[in-house]
Amino acid sequence: MGSLDSNNSPQTQFNVAKFNPLDPEEFRTQAHQMVDFIADYYKNIESYPVLSQVEPGYLRTRLPENAPFLPESFDAIMKDVQNHIVPGMTHWLSPNFFAFFPATVSSAAFVGEMLCNCFNTVGFNWLASPAVTELEMIVMDWLAAMLKLPKAFMFSGTGGGVLQGTTSEAILCALIAARDRKLEDLGVHNIGKLVVYSSDQTHSSYAKACKLAGIFPCNIRAVPTSVESEFALSPLVLRRAIEADVAAGLVPLFLCATVGTTSTTAVDPVSQLAELADEFDIWLHVDAAYGGSACICPEFRQYLDGIEGANSLSLSPHKWLLSYLDCCCMWVREPNVLVKALSTNPEYLRNKRSEYDSVVDYKDWQIGTGRKFKSLRLWLVMRSYGVANLQSHIRSDVRMAEMFEGFVKSDPKFEVVVPKRFSLVCFRFNPDKESEPAYAELLNKKLLDSVNSTGRVYMTHTVAGGIYMLSYMYLFEIRLPALG
Repeated sequence: MGSLDSNNSPQTQFNVAKFNPLDPEEFRTQAHQMVDFIADYYKNIESYPVLSQVEPGYLRTRLPENAPFLPESFDAIMKDVQNHIVPGMTHWLSPNFFAFFPATVSSAAFVGEMLCNCFNTVGFNWLASPAVTELEMIVMDWLAAMLKLPKAFMFSGTGGGVLQGTTSEAILCALIAARDRKLEDLGVHNIGKLVVYSSDQTHSSYAKACKLAGIFPCNIRAVPTSVESEFALSPLVLRRAIEADVAAGLVPLFLCATVGTTSTTAVDPVSQLAELADEFDIWLHVDAAYGGSACICPEFRQYLDGIEGANSLSLSPHKWLLSYLDCCCMWVREPNVLVKALSTNPEYLRNKRSEYDSVVDYKDWQIGTGRKFKSLRLWLVMRSYGVANLQSHIRSDVRMAEMFEGFVKSDPKFEVVVPKRFSLVCFRFNPDKESEPAYAELLNKKLLDSVNSTGRVYMTHTVAGGIYMLSYMYLFEIRLPALG
């Protein structure tokens, strides 16, 4: 083998020549070491500060300026992970992490991800790996049945589901499908007339998706909500906004309803909004990223009542169904509309199965072309724990949140701002009920900073209806063995 440069020694050339990026026995050794590291990390996770205590730019001062020219030992690399990477981590899996919606994990999902990486298949169409497509179709129908979705959303019916990366991608795909269908009648030159709707509590990713889909920013309506309505979208207020737009010559296109908003886990009335959407020929997407998972429990299924009137639905198992990031399930009532908007057909991907429409090609259900074997994670989670344990997992989180809510209510200096629905408690410190809102906000900011600065607990805040409040999100996480 020729030398890489004039300074290469014969020994260097020999080492490069022997390079094998995936030697089975070396992999076996390193994988065992890595599993030990991960298991110890999970076991000792409470010994680390939940919120990282490092300052910006810390890592650049600890690592070399350039990548190594010669290989380094695995032991040396793992030593740097422990000494330099771990201190810069905010530990989302810590039992003391109460900020944001959780990024849940489990043993089953972990080994499912290992299998996914093992096969490293790129399942853009059925032919690329039939099992990748068909298992995903089965898993999506399994979860749809757990949620008691109508057949119109299932492959066993007239619809179907797909695993997207995130809710942002799911909403963007639905929005593009709705846009293209509407512009078939209006003409593309009328895109400036399209108007989209949501509540002012809808996740910020929705507005970003609208902009990416070419919706004019002035036509993105964030309908106001109030503490009196528990921050749910009012069909009456929405109707007024739609009628005003129609009177102005604009065209209502898309409505995003939410089951479990980010700030307060508010639930929009899906059934009433579906009727309104049908009246004005609006595509209704239901974003149930967090709250939707709870609907596998009969006592929470009411929050999806009326879903048969929606065009699409998405929820994220990585938030509450023990799957690793990224995993967002999206169902559509009319797959052909989605495929028509997103399909591509280059010569090098053409094949008889696809041309005869006898198979599903998931590349036409998403923004990108390549895709991982993500369904393995959900498949292993469902089979390893069963519906009963997944329901128990959710109910346990809800009970813990109820306990915390009880602690808040028992102290007259604190108050619950919004009634708890799932496992999020929105509360604030308010010792003087007659004080100015600005004073109460200042007190709570100081309290939050004081709590988070200890490193023992991590919480966050939100503002809804002009009220600054603290958020306590309970998650099960590393205590998963209790499921057994």
